[in-house]
Amino acid sequence: MTTASSPPPPFGRALCAMITPFTEAGTLDLDGAQRLADRLVAEGCDGLVLSGTTGESPTTTDAEKSALVCAVREAVGDRASLVAGVGSADTRHTVELALAAEKAGADGVLVVTPYYSRPPQDALEAHFRDVADASGLPVVLYDIPGRTGTRIEAETMIRLAEHPRIVAVKDCSYDFLGTQKVLSRTELAYYAGCDEHILALYAVGAAGYISTVANVVPRALRAVLDAFDAGATAEAARLQQRATPLIEAMMAAGLPGTVTAKALLDALALPAGPVRPPLRSADRATTDALLATYERLVAA
Repeated sequence: MTTASSPPPPFGRALCAMITPFTEAGTLDLDGAQRLADRLVAEGCDGLVLSGTTGESPTTTDAEKSALVCAVREAVGDRASLVAGVGSADTRHTVELALAAEKAGADGVLVVTPYYSRPPQDALEAHFRDVADASGLPVVLYDIPGRTGTRIEAETMIRLAEHPRIVAVKDCSYDFLGTQKVLSRTELAYYAGCDEHILALYAVGAAGYISTVANVVPRALRAVLDAFDAGATAEAARLQQRATPLIEAMMAAGLPGTVTAKALLDALALPAGPVRPPLRSADRATTDALLATYERLVAA
């Protein structure tokens, strides 16, 4: 929660981890990306995270990543912050992507922990510092050990917070105690990266969220923060609980959030398109079940 004595969140409070729309042929749909981005901002998103996990960054090219930032910047102007996912398993490549994102017009970069090689904490710290040193953009550390195999330990995070351009964390650590430890000892802006934690983290001092579910219901999630900021904590809890069935259906039912988000957006006639292999699009029964859960939420 932002108070009068705390600095404003560097990228806003309500951020969407935006899907990357593709055409039915599987090519990048920049027109669709612009239309989706405009809708998300109009419905309450302060910022958009492009080419993250939800944006299928492992299967988009470097050129596509830059083109996406340029197109979305053209669509939203200065109405929203743009954070570009630039993380990879290779420090040199990550630096190249960060420089390209800066040139394309991003406001910040999201840097995931290098995966597969599982670097130790000293190497991990050096990786993040190298990326932060390389461009003038502020850095969001992305802590998601369930996917990368490596946690950014609390003490490492505390040391990294000393870097002037390392300003925020997307937190998918599922370590509530560790997160509070870093919050209490640094000025890092924490963003809940797991939708079920939006209110819980916000209540202990997080800046907001970076949400996959916001692709579909941006207003419903923004309302949780707005209620809490207004002092209506019971209402904030009710709104978080109201969103829980959709969060579970999209994020904890066995399919990646990219797949479920695109299935729902397609069902709602919004820009999405297919996912790229090795992911596979949701089947009809799964999509129908997602749509029914969505309709119950918006009708509540």
